[in-house]
Amino acid sequence: MRQTLDRLTGALTMYRLVLGSLLAIGVVALVLSLLGELAYTPLELLRSAAVAIIATVATGWLFARVFRTRAHLESSIITALLLWMLFLPSLEPGELLALALACAIASASKYLLAVRGRHVFNPAAIGAAVVALLQVGYAGWWIATPPLLPVVALGALLVLYRTRRLAIGGAFVLVSMTIVVARLALTGTDVLTAASTALTSYPIVFLAGFMLSEPLTLPPRRWQQLVVATLVGVLFAVPYALPPVYSSPELALVVGNLVAFVFGQRRGIRLTSVGTRRLTATTWEFAFQPSRPITFTPGQYLELSLPHARSDARGSRRIFSISSAPSLDGPITVAMTISDPPSSFKAAMLALEPGDAITGTLVGGDFLLPRDAATPVLLIAGGIGITPFASQLADARARGEERDIVVVYAVRDATELPYADLLEGVRVVLLAPQAPPRLPDRWTYAGSGRLTVELLRQAVPDVADRRVYVSGPPSLVNAARPIARASGARRITTDSFSGY
Repeated sequence: MRQTLDRLTGALTMYRLVLGSLLAIGVVALVLSLLGELAYTPLELLRSAAVAIIATVATGWLFARVFRTRAHLESSIITALLLWMLFLPSLEPGELLALALACAIASASKYLLAVRGRHVFNPAAIGAAVVALLQVGYAGWWIATPPLLPVVALGALLVLYRTRRLAIGGAFVLVSMTIVVARLALTGTDVLTAASTALTSYPIVFLAGFMLSEPLTLPPRRWQQLVVATLVGVLFAVPYALPPVYSSPELALVVGNLVAFVFGQRRGIRLTSVGTRRLTATTWEFAFQPSRPITFTPGQYLELSLPHARSDARGSRRIFSISSAPSLDGPITVAMTISDPPSSFKAAMLALEPGDAITGTLVGGDFLLPRDAATPVLLIAGGIGITPFASQLADARARGEERDIVVVYAVRDATELPYADLLEGVRVVLLAPQAPPRLPDRWTYAGSGRLTVELLRQAVPDVADRRVYVSGPPSLVNAARPIARASGARRITTDSFSGY
């Protein structure tokens, strides 16, 4: 099941998955409207959608021109569809004008309420919140209706799965559902009816899947994300009135965005290219000198922003695991596999010359080794998934730290072994189509097959006593996790390379 989901969701960029899910919800809404299952006519739905899309795309293009950057069409359409689903469909000019104003505010927020290229607030949420504060219109969240719940839930599940935000979405749903059900029960509603009402008539699932999960407005650490999800859940479910401020789902999310901004490192770091080297036939390492030291823990990632001409659908911002050890004055490195033809972002990276500038906008992640160096660990890597382990091994070597480490390394070609030098002296179990010409000391060639429970138990008999870390593409991570579990591992941490 996991492999099927990975194949389906991995075939699309994150923007296109969200866009496709929202369009599917919109189409189902129109069909239900034609069948008389919604309270709004097809004309009301279509006219409101047209106003939202035209207003958002036009103002997005305008602000991009003012700030001398490229407008992101897919992002604008996603914002438009979200606002369409927040504001009640109408044919009234005043209500359509309020929707258009919310769209313009959402577009402006991406540029005016942004720090180092990252917007602080979810654009749709801040657009709706400001319109309500100005008392010119209010979001009605018509998307929260029983007939639409199945398609909304499916879309939300796909988005949360792809972004690896299921725990965060689940925390929000649990907190908000618990409070709403308790409130309804206190008014005399039986618990089952209260739960059904909360699930079908409140925008809990929609907000969790399509708005709270937005990576650009989440803090970098998992515990911080769970705190934000819990806070938004409480503010969503507990009514309050401090005129002219009134409780609403969009305001709850805006407050959560603000807390996330405080948590996150958004200062922006100027990085100067100091060189590029080819690690293997398909893998490249990029070294950058930061304008000031970057604080990170080995195993964390760095988000890079590199605006470039003719950007493809994946955009100009990408996340990569840091492959170098922390240093007060040394360069920081990232590595990536580059296919032929490369994405526009990776092509721009390859075109960097020494002295060229790029911006680091976020450091985060929870893929961290145990603080106690005496804890034995098993590191399972697939291909370029070795990069976070490279940082951890380099850091341990620099500090003279002795760790009991076993690495299981699966590659498609025995010559494709980036950072093999850092694995010298480490016990390595290699899975590759053919054995390499020479095996370093303490390396074992385990054959050309896939990782299995039998192979893992034979190669690492004490797997049950080790903390297990798995890094690589989703297919490897999803295959290795149950294998490690069946082999006796009790604590497994994963790092799945799935971009937004």
